[in-house]
Amino acid sequence: MSDQTPEISVETFAARRMDALTLDVREKAEYVAGHVPGAVLVPMSQLGVRMPDLDRSRPLHVICASGNRSAAMTDLLVTSGFDAVSVAGGTQAWVASGRAVEVGL
Repeated sequence: MSDQTPEISVETFAARRMDALTLDVREKAEYVAGHVPGAVLVPMSQLGVRMPDLDRSRPLHVICASGNRSAAMTDLLVTSGFDAVSVAGGTQAWVASGRAVEVGL
């Protein structure tokens, strides 16, 4: 994560998430165990090859377990010309805030 990584709180994410695509960059097993409703699984290891499939006209909210992987992937996306932000605290913060998760694929 750079000093310039765009980041939003879980509260801001909750308010804005329907206006953007949420990318979950965790591994499949983590995603299946519980993820933000509507989040699309794009594991960190696959993001580079899947970038051409992403809609550049739509904002991206990037989430992982705690915010570390999402920050690194947000930096990559921003450098590649995407309007992307990392969700601070990740899925752990989402769950801690009392919000629901989906289980499975």
